[in-house]
Amino acid sequence: MKIIKLISAFLCLSVFLLANEATVEEVKISKRNGTYSFAVRILHEDSGWEHYVDRFEILDMDGNILATRTLWHPHANEQPFTRSLANIKIDSKIQKVYIRAHDSVDEYSALYETLLP
Repeated sequence: MKIIKLISAFLCLSVFLLANEATVEEVKISKRNGTYSFAVRILHEDSGWEHYVDRFEILDMDGNILATRTLWHPHANEQPFTRSLANIKIDSKIQKVYIRAHDSVDEYSALYETLLP
């Protein structure tokens, strides 16, 4: 019985600790005239200026940053939120990219992997 309580307490603590990490939920990509546009939906419990998502990045498979969208304010009352990044030139050899969010406290989210159209 003590083991079950201990495991339950650990799981509750784990959920609490992970609650404030940003999550890239969805990415919609379009291609036009040789450039890409990304609409990125992010979920994060922004609590104000002291803890909010401040950017997201598009990376190639080697981890090189292809583009960055800076977010200039918290989105505490708008969750999840979607922001776009357009006119991104990406080498035609690249078929897959990663998207990650960054917040002012927990830093980087998990990578969201997606194929280019």
